[in-house]
Amino acid sequence: MKKSRAVVGLIVYVLILGLLGYTAVFGVGADKSGSAGSIKLGLDLAGGVSITYQVVGDEEPSSEDMGDTIYKLQQRVDGYSTEAQVYQEGKDRINIEIPGVSDANAILEELGKPGSLYFIAQTGSDGSANYELIGYGIDAEGNLAPQYQLNKTLEELAADGSIVLDGTKVEDAQARAQQDSMGNLENVVALSFNADGREAFAEATRKAYENGETIAIYYDGEFVSVPNVQAVITDGNAVITGQQSAAEAEQLASTIRIGGLKLELEELRSNVVGAQLGSAAIETSLKAAAVGFVLVVIFMIAVYYISGLAASLALCLYTELLVILLYAFEATLTLPGIAGIILSVGMAVDANVIIFARIREELATGKTVQSSIKIGFQKALSAILDGNITTLIAALVLYFMGSGTIKGFSITLMLGIFLSMFTALFVTRFLVNVFYALGVQSGKAYGVAKERKSINFLSKRFVFFGISVAVILMGFVVMGVNSSKIGMPLNYSLDFVGGTSTTMTLQEDMSIEDIDAKIVPHVEEITGDGNVQTTKVAGSNQIIIKTRTLNVEERQQFADFMVENFQVDATSITAETISATISSEMQTGAVKAVLLSTVLMLLYIWFRFKDIRFGASSVIALVHDVLVVLAFYAVVRISVGNTFIACMLTIVGYSINATIVIFDRIRENLREMGRKEDLQELVNKSITQTLSRSIFTSLTTFFMVAALEVFGVSSIREFALPLMAGIICGTYSSICLTGAMWYVFRTKLGQKAEKK
Repeated sequence: MKKSRAVVGLIVYVLILGLLGYTAVFGVGADKSGSAGSIKLGLDLAGGVSITYQVVGDEEPSSEDMGDTIYKLQQRVDGYSTEAQVYQEGKDRINIEIPGVSDANAILEELGKPGSLYFIAQTGSDGSANYELIGYGIDAEGNLAPQYQLNKTLEELAADGSIVLDGTKVEDAQARAQQDSMGNLENVVALSFNADGREAFAEATRKAYENGETIAIYYDGEFVSVPNVQAVITDGNAVITGQQSAAEAEQLASTIRIGGLKLELEELRSNVVGAQLGSAAIETSLKAAAVGFVLVVIFMIAVYYISGLAASLALCLYTELLVILLYAFEATLTLPGIAGIILSVGMAVDANVIIFARIREELATGKTVQSSIKIGFQKALSAILDGNITTLIAALVLYFMGSGTIKGFSITLMLGIFLSMFTALFVTRFLVNVFYALGVQSGKAYGVAKERKSINFLSKRFVFFGISVAVILMGFVVMGVNSSKIGMPLNYSLDFVGGTSTTMTLQEDMSIEDIDAKIVPHVEEITGDGNVQTTKVAGSNQIIIKTRTLNVEERQQFADFMVENFQVDATSITAETISATISSEMQTGAVKAVLLSTVLMLLYIWFRFKDIRFGASSVIALVHDVLVVLAFYAVVRISVGNTFIACMLTIVGYSINATIVIFDRIRENLREMGRKEDLQELVNKSITQTLSRSIFTSLTTFFMVAALEVFGVSSIREFALPLMAGIICGTYSSICLTGAMWYVFRTKLGQKAEKK
């Protein structure tokens, strides 16, 4: 690169950095598109809509029907936000909390009335018409559409058998595109029925087909589709054609899904609620981000000189692009999400550290700076790709199998992976070459690796194995003690076990910050537990305080405290038992996703390294890190809430990256291994060669998380503390365990192969 081109390139980069920075901070246009302030925020940061539904009917619904309804509603509201929550209140109520929206009426109108979907035959048993075409009108999308009128009541239709089946027999409904008879794509809705529905639908389509009739889909007081029956359908799978657009098909599919709930629900109340954590949470998180970012930049420049400066400038671009893409992908950020992004900034340094370590090694062999830069990037590529692809595999599985916060976490993770690879492999490389072309050509400006004597890590392998086993066993012992004392191995939060939701109206208008300062500490005294969540209904003095499950005496004690100290009207205080916001289906889905991603990572590492022992060692290290952090949760009694899953997944991604770097070096050294070279010495040398990367990446990530611990609010600190433990544990397992395990597997399980 010529000097003139380097000058122009640097100027252009700075201009792009400034433009994207302005967009990330201030946005574009009147709606401030692309800015951090325009990103959707979760219920804890910006509030949203809270809706309570009551089950229709006198009979108490079964727990199975409530669970099924909650699960399907969760899938429905995920369309508004991946951070939306659905949980049970009392015996026959369901709460929906949707962040980032403020029009409760619009949400209610779009959700409609769950559990009121019917499939109606065109004519009744007496030969009279059940419904008739009364004309044409304009639908919501401005298209001409037929309009039908029901001639009988639903009770009459049910009595004479004209309701061929209801929505509870629908197994699924999805919008799709398929080819018509002319080969053109058309928008359709694919329906599938359960076993009971399959038989009833087959009989209904047989009668309708023989008579050339229709079967109408009637939902919440109106017809949503009246398709002609073109064949007898016996396999329980039908397709509704005639949708003018993909959006229309998706709306019909969504309507059928929510109308197919097992229980019929009616709105009991709806409120717009304020942020659960208040403005202080955002301010402290931003402060933590700024402090952590500055510490990372100082560290990178102090350790890697001109390369560190290039990495810092690339990191600025990474942060700006991440903000803009989060807006573009309509991600919903909660406080744990912000913490995850701050953490990803620290982890984004990893690829740069791998590259710079390689450049220094090449300089130490006597190569020129320009040659060292080129070779350094080439040699670092395999470790960067393998580390990020293994993490990407996990993120993709979590996205397709997870729901709620798990899916939101996976989106953020995938964005971070792609951006970190792009900025490290292209942007940092460009900037390093620019600085070289501008005259920074001395090897001292980049640093030269010093010759290090290999550290004999493997000689202590059984000590390391023993320490790990002892820590894990201690964790299980503590969990057993906890179970016998309090009935739970871990300190599960409301998200996992539910609790009590107490609603009351205060005499004065108090902010969330004031509620947290004046009321929450006394609530914690009564409950003996720090797991308290507060919400304020917008435009009123009504507050909602969620705690662990309170007994009758504790409920009375809480009510007396509020009456005596805050003059709350006792009649305004209501308490209801609420279910977990993380349903059993979500927990099961998360576990299945983690297990599948682990298997896929094992297969990928096996494929890339041509040795399953690398994959087995990696997976064992992941299990080790998860169990050690689990022990940390048990011993310290940190609340296990919705951040727990994100925390564990972050640790897994962080740990696998560190392990891949060491295994990549072992693989490289194996290719160059002489016949006389000892395998144990080779592993020790590989770990020593990558030691600076392992330590420096851990430090940069630790800076970001430590800033969260120092400046964050209590919920953020409960996320940061186990992450700090996970970073330390992941570094330990990568350096002390993975290479040693591979060596043991190689020598014990591969002796025959080695002799051959």
